[in-house]
Amino acid sequence: MITIAVTAEGPDEPRVAVSPETVKKLVALGAKVKVQSGAGLRSRFSDEMLKAQGAEIVDGAAAAIEDADILLKVRRPGADELGSMKPGALVAAMIEPYGDRAALEAAAGRGATLFSMEFMPRITRAQSMDVLSSQANLAGYKAVVDGASMFGQALPMMMTAAGTVPAAKIFIMGVGVAGLQAIATARRLGGIVSATDVRPATKEQVQSLGAKFIAVEDDEFKQAQTAAGYAKAMSAEYQAKQNELVANHIKIQDIVITTALIPGRPAPRLITRAMVESMKPGSVIVDLAAERGGNCEATVPGETVEVNGVKIAGPINLAGTVAVNASSLYAKNLLAFLEVLIDKKEKALKIDWEDEIVKGTLVAKDGKIVHPNLQSAA
Repeated sequence: MITIAVTAEGPDEPRVAVSPETVKKLVALGAKVKVQSGAGLRSRFSDEMLKAQGAEIVDGAAAAIEDADILLKVRRPGADELGSMKPGALVAAMIEPYGDRAALEAAAGRGATLFSMEFMPRITRAQSMDVLSSQANLAGYKAVVDGASMFGQALPMMMTAAGTVPAAKIFIMGVGVAGLQAIATARRLGGIVSATDVRPATKEQVQSLGAKFIAVEDDEFKQAQTAAGYAKAMSAEYQAKQNELVANHIKIQDIVITTALIPGRPAPRLITRAMVESMKPGSVIVDLAAERGGNCEATVPGETVEVNGVKIAGPINLAGTVAVNASSLYAKNLLAFLEVLIDKKEKALKIDWEDEIVKGTLVAKDGKIVHPNLQSAA
């Protein structure tokens, strides 16, 4: 029988790696699921709810981990957790592979087999396992809701006997999963929405949601996308032209949501302090790239600051502020991933190390970092 452990996250992480629904399905796969008492409380999953679906509730992380074949986490497990694991046990989590290199090497050195869910290949078969998309969807939604709350004015146009309330202008910078959800949410709330991205394929997506597309559409723009669908770093010349266009557009915006990230690199700088100072007092910027340095020059990660009357929010783990939904989706992502690793007939681990999903997410094995994207950093 496979033993799967789930432990509580740190004080800054309200999400959990399992839900009552996924516990039931993991048990059906033949697994014993051991959950640290209280692990799900911040996602409103009580011990009783998890136990009712077949989980064994234990006191302390060590008791959950000691005989586990697999450890499921939201964040990278700590040294104490890794030290409690048996050699060769599997860890599936958001490892933050481009973060603290020394901590990653230390984790690998503990002998666990580490799978980084952020490295999930963008292939059809892996869509149900894509943690970045499931969490970014919620972050994009919450960014608009929080931005609207900070703005303190109505978003839709309202025509009343006393006069007309104009619609708020909302600008989304970066049209990935988070950006598309932000556009959709802003449109539902009645804002006048525009969006920008360096990838040409996003233009049609933006327009299909009823928003206006803003970009310098030159030859470089037409080549600004990797085969995997990510944005490429743009030349200084293109950035200058795009910055000029954005600078003129941003002056008249009420709410700006920035979502631009490039894997393995600091967040691109999209909004300068001069741009912020050109905005109207009372305007709002929500910077979803704050954890990677921020898209806005004035962003302070984890804080909301004010520059010339413009509020700039740099939220950390925005998906975690809707932890019930975030944990439910993340747990389903992990369940789908484990189904690749488990033989349903034998009810045992059966890992095909050449499988595209396994190879794509495997970060460390046998004490060494093995992912090709991380070799150059060694």
